[in-house]
Amino acid sequence: MNAIKHIIAVASGKGGVGKSTTAVNLALALRALGSRVGLLDADIYGPSQQLMLGIAEGVRPEQQGGEYLLPLEAHGLKTMSMGYLVNERTPMVWRGPMAGGALAQMLEQTLWGELDYLVIDMPPGTGDIQLTLTQKASVSGAVIVTTPQDIALLDAQKGIEMFRKVDVPILGVVENMAVHICSQCGHQEHIFGEHGGERIAREYGVPLLASLPLALSIREQTDGGRPTVVAEPDSPVAALYMEAARGLQAALEARGDGAVRQFPEIRISDD
Repeated sequence: MNAIKHIIAVASGKGGVGKSTTAVNLALALRALGSRVGLLDADIYGPSQQLMLGIAEGVRPEQQGGEYLLPLEAHGLKTMSMGYLVNERTPMVWRGPMAGGALAQMLEQTLWGELDYLVIDMPPGTGDIQLTLTQKASVSGAVIVTTPQDIALLDAQKGIEMFRKVDVPILGVVENMAVHICSQCGHQEHIFGEHGGERIAREYGVPLLASLPLALSIREQTDGGRPTVVAEPDSPVAALYMEAARGLQAALEARGDGAVRQFPEIRISDD
């Protein structure tokens, strides 16, 4: 892991806001900008990156030395997911510590090689997985994904506050489903509210990296295993993801963060 320059957590306070779609397209956009990028699907209970990357069920990562895993490559990304290790119908009926242990193993026992960015698709919420990540590696920053809806913004605030409590900087906000454009007449409608991502970004003094439309093509392309950035690289939506990736790079450069550092092991004794 010392060969990884930046670990980026893509997180949300609640599910269903397009976090995984954002994570994979953001990783692909960073790759398109010439960076070496890995993608870790840390949603132990509901991994989705295998489908979004078009990796067939049953494809398993190779082992090395009986201890390490070799990441699967897709669209130029080095990837790892619990979806590669279990059957798609296998429910992960695990308590929090077991899920945290699975994340630690995928993070530390995958031979990532030299990477400029490791993008981590986090599960929704503020629980064990998030705490495990902050304990196991120095995270360069987090990207918060939300919709403009007031309920989603409340949960996004909780996610931001959680990362602030563990000293992980917020690099920016991505607003999904900002506007729906009718494919028949071109009428624009803000189904989930308006300017919600902008408000929360302004409140916390972080950039709004992108405001993405509610578009059928985004869903179809990720379900088909070819996310927008690779399926339609010249489209307006892909341009928004590229803009978000550039904004992310600018935020990291402004911080001047270096390579990932492992946290020391903490021991408690009676002395």
